[in-house]
Amino acid sequence: MPLWIKICGNTSLSDAQLAAEAGADALGFVFAPSPRRVTPDLVAAITPHLPVAVEKIGVFVDASVEEIAATIRTTGLTGAQLHSGIHADATAQLRAVFGHALRILRVVHFNANAAQEAAALDADTNLDGLLIDSRTATAVGGTGITFDWDAAAATLFRGDRKMIAAGGLNPANVAEAIATLRPWGVDAVSGVEASPGRKDPAKVRAFIATARAASH
Repeated sequence: MPLWIKICGNTSLSDAQLAAEAGADALGFVFAPSPRRVTPDLVAAITPHLPVAVEKIGVFVDASVEEIAATIRTTGLTGAQLHSGIHADATAQLRAVFGHALRILRVVHFNANAAQEAAALDADTNLDGLLIDSRTATAVGGTGITFDWDAAAATLFRGDRKMIAAGGLNPANVAEAIATLRPWGVDAVSGVEASPGRKDPAKVRAFIATARAASH
């Protein structure tokens, strides 16, 4: 199975096109408090200019199902990444509205309870995958901090789960992360930026090329 690569935190058409042209499978747009926060109107102006085959995934924190659904409709998103604070029933409600055309991901932050959280989510048949991220006291993503890959490999990452590794990945460490975790996908934000919300073209290209090579 080819590695799925998502470049998240896009705030402009030029950055989104850069990642798509470099070979990203998915682009992420953050609809939550963050230096990378975007509005539905901005994303609605970007998505028509992107390749149809590239997934467009909205990142939501503490949002209602109604708010998420309205954003998906406005922007033409093809996926939703649900962080903490979003009700457990949200996956079923979104699946009922959008069917299987929508990729639905849940975020699990790596900590002492992560394996238990992931096990509980295994029962959710509406989920398409789990994204494992690191967090700080003030940020639920885009932290630039890696989690303990060896511990995660031993407790979380299994072949029967679609597991996406995030948290501090960059061109220099993504090969090691892939070798350790054997994830279904990888996700980068701060590790491919020139500054928060602005991509570094060389880092984006290097990240995607290195991740592709490491996954073979």
